[in-house]
Amino acid sequence: MGLVQDELKIAKLRDLLDISLTLPSYQRPYSWSFKSTNTLFIDTYEAFKEGIKEYRLGSVILHKESSEKYNIVDGQQRLTTLSILLYCLGNYNQNILNEKYSKLSNDAIVRNFGVLSKRTNELIYDEREKYKDYLLNKCSMVQIVTDSEQEAFQFFDSQNSRGKELAPHDLLKSYHLREMNSEDENQKIKIINLWENMNQDNLEDLFKNYLYPMSQWYKGRDGLGYSSSKIDSFKGIRGVNIYNYAIYHKASNLYVEEFNANGNNELLASNFLNQFQLTQPLIAGKRFFNYTLHYEKLLEKIKNKIDSFHSENEIPGKRSGDIYIKQLYECSLLFFVDRFGIESLTKSVMQQFYSWSYSLRLAMNSVYPQTINKYAKGQHERANMGIDMFSSISEMVNPEELKLILLEKPEIAENNKEKYKEVYKLLCEWNRW
Repeated sequence: MGLVQDELKIAKLRDLLDISLTLPSYQRPYSWSFKSTNTLFIDTYEAFKEGIKEYRLGSVILHKESSEKYNIVDGQQRLTTLSILLYCLGNYNQNILNEKYSKLSNDAIVRNFGVLSKRTNELIYDEREKYKDYLLNKCSMVQIVTDSEQEAFQFFDSQNSRGKELAPHDLLKSYHLREMNSEDENQKIKIINLWENMNQDNLEDLFKNYLYPMSQWYKGRDGLGYSSSKIDSFKGIRGVNIYNYAIYHKASNLYVEEFNANGNNELLASNFLNQFQLTQPLIAGKRFFNYTLHYEKLLEKIKNKIDSFHSENEIPGKRSGDIYIKQLYECSLLFFVDRFGIESLTKSVMQQFYSWSYSLRLAMNSVYPQTINKYAKGQHERANMGIDMFSSISEMVNPEELKLILLEKPEIAENNKEKYKEVYKLLCEWNRW
């Protein structure tokens, strides 16, 4: 199994679209922007007008599942857009457009159909026909075909990492999909659809500003610079790993899954087992996707809790440093809730974490990611030196232990008493400063 040599070629668009192309369940929604769609039209139309003999449209990676089924691993966005363009030019039999798309994809397809329909209607009939012929017979793509799904993903990773770096969560998606070979197809489709319908910017933010920093801070390590080179924290324990620690964690995860799946959901909420812990390794494959969805929902609950607990003036947001402080506050609450449950967020707990987070805001004129990183590890000389909050939470056995952490009044930076009047007032009131 591997690369299908006789199908590795530069293929005319006509020949490529004649293949039985399908969209596998793990593909992300079609999401090409108005700008990208318009640029594709302009580039191909100008190549046609200039009489360029062959116009290359990039590459496409296909997984040959059978002689009648070629899954698109990479190139879906471009192929879908080209199919919409050809449809607008009168070629209505576009197989790819008959695939089952999500609502997000359908909305983007309708929008881009409007864009391309307008552009093609500006052309006279004779020019439309010649342009269509140019697209089908003079535009080509490098066609890469493999009969191994794993190898297809490896091609995908290497192709995308040469130019613009692939987002870390996309690399993780590819990695964990390869660990799902033994999963039931319907379960696989359901999980991937949930993942792909998440806002991708929010997904990137979740890993970069929350999950990665917390996974490092409680160990006393730097939580800065999350990138594709630092995704090992989220690769988890593979199915083939048979060391003692791996077997233990796999068995624990399996037990939790089975307990929650076998009718126990009907029991009291206290009998519904929590699925994950940030201080424990995750299991590669399906569990990774569930892990991500779990923390995305939990973070949303934390943000809602903050909104209901505080007035707008108590959560400043005008400066970039204010945003970093708020994220630190959210991280501390999320890490605490992960350990003790959402019901642990009492008024006194909220006050303690707010005081800890916003003490740094009062102490500093300027706050950067490096400032937050230093403070989270208890190493900032301007506020609460020695309090490594995330390490402390990871060692607590009871939420009441949070009250044993005594916060010191920081030395307030010039003008911050006035600039952050509401924050200063709250901290003095709650901590009797």
